[in-house]
Amino acid sequence: MEEGVAFKKAYNAKMAAFDQLAGELSALVQQFTAVNLAEPTPPTNPSRRAREGVVRDLDQRAPHRIDEDFTFKRPYGFRLGDEAQSQVTTWRRLYELICLHLARQDPVRFARLPDDPAFTTRRGNPYFARDPQTLRSAMALPSGVHAEVNLSANHLRDQINGLLKYYGIDRGMLQIYLRQDRDAEV
Repeated sequence: MEEGVAFKKAYNAKMAAFDQLAGELSALVQQFTAVNLAEPTPPTNPSRRAREGVVRDLDQRAPHRIDEDFTFKRPYGFRLGDEAQSQVTTWRRLYELICLHLARQDPVRFARLPDDPAFTTRRGNPYFARDPQTLRSAMALPSGVHAEVNLSANHLRDQINGLLKYYGIDRGMLQIYLRQDRDAEV
């Protein structure tokens, strides 16, 4: 078991270094080529699901509630209180922006996230940690906190719901804006 833990720690350290280096390389290539990867590009070889399903653009001005099913949906932005963000193309980025907003709102409370048992899976895996190696895919946030981001859109939705509850913010204060439904009905 100790060998397995040592392997996992070494593996996570190498993956964290690789992720950081890959991000730096991506930024360098984007800067040199003037290509922004945040902008959606049309697929060159769509998956079977994309060919069979109907992709429908959604009204980006129509607000959606945080308790909806976001399977096969693509975000566009959000409004939380006085803060609004648009041009958000991934659920991970939306989650990151909401976490950053909450960290600015109350940094002390945000720094305590890794200590709150509400942010732990049924199997005991943390959603927030100070040590990024304890997470599968860690995203660095303020106050030395790292968040697990290897999650589906609906799992990220659940984490956002938990964060709103933790901060005492009414869920109705958050509006999500969508740009696409990749499994629309004909």
